[in-house]
Amino acid sequence: MDIKNYVKNYFEQIDWSQEPKNLYAPIDYALQSGGKRIRPTLVLMAAQLFGGDIEQCIKPAAAMEIFHNFTLLHDDVMDNADVRRGRPTIKAKWDDNTAILSGDAMLIKAYQYLEDVPADKLLAVVKLFSKTALEVCEGQQYDTDFEKREDVTIEEYYEMIRLKTAVLLAGCLKLGAILGGASEEDAQNLYDFGIAIGIAFQLRDDYLDCYGDEKTFGKKIGGDILCGKRTFLLIQTLKKCGVSQRQTISQLLKNTAIAGEEKIATIIDIYTQMDMPTVCNEAMEEYYVKAMASLAKINKTDEEKAPFVEFAKNLMGRID
Repeated sequence: MDIKNYVKNYFEQIDWSQEPKNLYAPIDYALQSGGKRIRPTLVLMAAQLFGGDIEQCIKPAAAMEIFHNFTLLHDDVMDNADVRRGRPTIKAKWDDNTAILSGDAMLIKAYQYLEDVPADKLLAVVKLFSKTALEVCEGQQYDTDFEKREDVTIEEYYEMIRLKTAVLLAGCLKLGAILGGASEEDAQNLYDFGIAIGIAFQLRDDYLDCYGDEKTFGKKIGGDILCGKRTFLLIQTLKKCGVSQRQTISQLLKNTAIAGEEKIATIIDIYTQMDMPTVCNEAMEEYYVKAMASLAKINKTDEEKAPFVEFAKNLMGRID
């Protein structure tokens, strides 16, 4: 079975034409906005790896995608973002209140989609989902807190992105493993694979925010800079650069009178001077290697695990 197309078709068939329209129409808009459906695909890939029935796993897989999109609605409000995946965000197309309330409804819908899990697996699934959801909120709070701090360490940054980004990918993989009947050890190794590749993915996102192509990236270049986010590039640059450059960055981030384009161009120029593209790519590679090491521990053949290697390479834009 072609899992990607199966997931795509499933989401196209969900009917959100319910009342009140202004609650459900934004949900439909958010879920039909494209995206790669990475998270539900991972659930089904993991379930299939351990012999699970794809059709019986699609609703909990969908729950993870609905939850993920819920977080994006709220993130866009918090970040005051107007573009997501090359289209207006819910807050831009409707308003902040709509994005908040429709997001809340999506979270509840996600739990409803978990209700069809077999009884013998329901407790483990709900515990995993709740733990993952709470950790994502913790990561978002750290991310918000860090915007007000200039002393964020790289260790704190890694913990933040582990929570904000990696645990959801890892949770999807472990959810599929549980549904497929994997051993605890294999489920944990798959989870560890997800954590490592999730961190590598976020590092790549930080990199693309400054050095990516806006058309393929789907977001405006320099968005993290304008929001004052403590990214890998910013933290490492502040650690490495001289006093004068550090003062320049600090003034640019604090001064709201300076044009956004000037802020972005100046800070990216400093990143380049500090060789941040190389430093960031080396960090990506480190976590990619960690991911592959965890995958290697899983008690399945290389052929059976090949889709996960392909997934990791595609996620990281690797062509090797």
